[in-house]
Amino acid sequence: RDRGLLRAYENYGHRINVITSFPEVQEMCPVPAARTWGVPPIRTEGELATWLGIELNELYWFSDVAGFGARLGAPPKTRHYSYWILTKRSGNIRLIEAPKSRLKALHRKILSEILERVPIHDAAHGFVKARSITTFAAPHIGRRVVLKMDLQDFFPSFHAARIQTLFRTIGYPERVADLFSGLCCASTPRELWKQMPIEVNPQQWRESRDLYFRTHLPQGAPTSPALANICCYRLDCRLASLANSAGAAYTRYADDLAFSGVGQFVRGIERFANHVAAVLLDEGFSVNFRKTRIMRHGVRQRLTGLVINQHPNVPRDEFDRLKAILTNCVRLGPDTQNREGLSHWRQHLEGRIGFVEMVNPKRGAKLRRIFDVIAWN
Repeated sequence: RDRGLLRAYENYGHRINVITSFPEVQEMCPVPAARTWGVPPIRTEGELATWLGIELNELYWFSDVAGFGARLGAPPKTRHYSYWILTKRSGNIRLIEAPKSRLKALHRKILSEILERVPIHDAAHGFVKARSITTFAAPHIGRRVVLKMDLQDFFPSFHAARIQTLFRTIGYPERVADLFSGLCCASTPRELWKQMPIEVNPQQWRESRDLYFRTHLPQGAPTSPALANICCYRLDCRLASLANSAGAAYTRYADDLAFSGVGQFVRGIERFANHVAAVLLDEGFSVNFRKTRIMRHGVRQRLTGLVINQHPNVPRDEFDRLKAILTNCVRLGPDTQNREGLSHWRQHLEGRIGFVEMVNPKRGAKLRRIFDVIAWN
């Protein structure tokens, strides 16, 4: 017996209130539609760590809910992401945030065992098995008018609270959903953004910077495309319904939206585009109006690099340009054509040829025959 405890009880026992407390048991609480998806049940932080095959302290480190990795002065070695800054032809920039090997392995597990079991809308074609840019463009072939619209800053528009809500909808308890969100989202280090060139539009550059400073979906992570598609389900439902009411077709490839139709859709195309923009703004997206295109049948109609006036095809000028590069690689050597100094020049050319082969096998075969006789070092 503890004599000190007994004396304290004798002297002050009348002041003691005994409270019986039991820890709350966390349960999976999916929305009704999610009960058939077959996602793994994970009710606590410890179960999540076990499911991922890591220690609990590692789970806290990788999820970085407090955002320590993005704070000013954080050593690069402690960060979970590698960064690449790409400058597009327009002068705008694209930031690639790729998780390092250990976090990437966790992302792939989350993708294969959870996210790929969650259904997405039929209109979504980007990063989806058995769908591609050709299936994205197919419903719009031969239409009298095609409307193309673009979402600005697509991946950073999905902030951590939205991802946490998604995992709650799937059925995970709040704390588990918080950790899932932390694992799948990132916040860009401020000193990294200071290295980026200011874009053609300074106001747009500042707006993009503010999005990246928030915890967001990183472009370059294995889970980001699937999470974005799932989060866009309500958007796709609304736009598909809007298109259907106008007698039009609708598809989406990541941040590229396409609508096409005949009859009343052709006559009211400008008003329809305004309705689409209103829906996008209501869903929390910004529209890149500079990329909005209304393409009528008498002009070249292009979607995701394909000409779709009669059948999906690669633009003739791009085919001729690639053919000329390959021919010069044969005549003068491949290094003479690598003007941008790409480290994987051979793979780059193979990828471009593969794209043509997918869209137009006959043209692709011509390019492949030239490529096969290039003398690589």
